[in-house]
Amino acid sequence: MVRNIVAIKRVLFDMLGHFNNDDGWAMASHLALSALLALFPFLIFATTLAGFLGAKAFADTAVHLVFDTWPEQIAEPIARQVVEVLTVQRGDLLTYGGLLAGYFASNGIEAVRASLNRAYRVTETRGIIYRRLQSLLFVLIATIGFMVISVFLVFAPLLARLLEAKVAWIGPYMGTITLWRFIIASAVIVLGLIAVHIWLPDGKRKFVTILPGIVFTLIGWLVGSTAFATYIDHFSSYVTTYAGLASIMIALVFLYIISAIFILGGELNAAISRYRDARARVGT
Repeated sequence: MVRNIVAIKRVLFDMLGHFNNDDGWAMASHLALSALLALFPFLIFATTLAGFLGAKAFADTAVHLVFDTWPEQIAEPIARQVVEVLTVQRGDLLTYGGLLAGYFASNGIEAVRASLNRAYRVTETRGIIYRRLQSLLFVLIATIGFMVISVFLVFAPLLARLLEAKVAWIGPYMGTITLWRFIIASAVIVLGLIAVHIWLPDGKRKFVTILPGIVFTLIGWLVGSTAFATYIDHFSSYVTTYAGLASIMIALVFLYIISAIFILGGELNAAISRYRDARARVGT
């Protein structure tokens, strides 16, 4: 028991110490701003590509997948504006506008890579062309994934009715389309966390070594977003302070909180690995 407490203490001190000493707060700011700057180009690029391929209902689904897991107080004002932007007809997918949107979206992936490289205490050895192509591939895979989910959600009510007609007892467990959107959005987040922890930082990691950080991140996001939403509801003066900029400022602070928690998840994985390596060296 005492040994476990000592181990937890060492891991936590290592995690927090490295986060603080290696500019974790500044990296969280960088990641939050990069995420916000990448979000809109990604949605524009993805919606334009979906429209080019015939998936006309993609915009609404994409917005739900991105914002359904955000607290309503934070997501609702931004999501409303995003839907208005995405429903504007565009024909520039294969022009510089579409290419630039994809490029700026990939900058968000690069910010995640830089944050995780610091958290895992590794030096990047891969070439810039490889890294940029990998980031663009992440954007493309995310777009295609959102499109597949969009098609699934269009047919989900029909499939649910057919299933209920064949298996009557399953009806109460089918839920609503909103519930399914939330479940799918949560699954996308988990799969996204696994993908970025395994493939974005330099070096190789096994799933078991990244699991603690992913669990920490998910729990931290739930607690942090709930606490911030409560603060917005009861104590915040953002609206009176920032007027028309309030929604953007709220989004930035929210992204800053979840970025710090995300980086701490990587720091936790690195701290656990360092502790295990130290134990292995002394043979205990």
